[in-house]
Amino acid sequence: MKIVVFGASGMVGQGALRECLLDPAVDSVVTVGRSPSAVADPKLRHVVHADFGDLSPVAADVADADACFYCMGVTSAGLSEAEYTPVTHDYAVEAARVVGGTYVYVSGEGADAESKTMWARVKGRTENELLALDRPVFVVRPGFIQPRHGITSRTRIYRYLYSWSSWLVPALKKVAPKFVTSTDELGRAMVALAKGAQATRVLRSDEINRLAG
Repeated sequence: MKIVVFGASGMVGQGALRECLLDPAVDSVVTVGRSPSAVADPKLRHVVHADFGDLSPVAADVADADACFYCMGVTSAGLSEAEYTPVTHDYAVEAARVVGGTYVYVSGEGADAESKTMWARVKGRTENELLALDRPVFVVRPGFIQPRHGITSRTRIYRYLYSWSSWLVPALKKVAPKFVTSTDELGRAMVALAKGAQATRVLRSDEINRLAG
């Protein structure tokens, strides 16, 4: 399989990329980003591109993809809806336009197009547009994501949160399984979707963890 990953330098993207490279069914991975990933692997190729609002110039690089993982994201803290929308919505829709195959959009627990909360409303609207496409589309809605295998968030407050609360994860998984997953479980679930696993089109953390095996 050939899988295209957007946002491979972020915490979720790092997890997805790691699982793609580990899975023998994936023989080609293309990351698209403003700078190349630090990861090197024989089956990995980095495509550097600045304008995610127009991916036409890199269409040849992502042609014949079996799946596209959209892992790009930005914290909504301090941003207006106009500032938050491009990465969360516009670039995601453009990626779906250019890259074929199964499309997996990384959303978040609580996304809802009718929400009064800005980030939830934008993510929910994006989900609805993508799910309406005539192709295999899945939305993953992780809640708390435990970073593993040396993966870290680029957002300082998230790094502190994950570091402080890591000891709580086993207990949280038992009492609130719909809200807790990890970078490797999320990545494996995304690869499973690319391989044709049967699943609901919108997956919460418990379904993500089930697919991860």
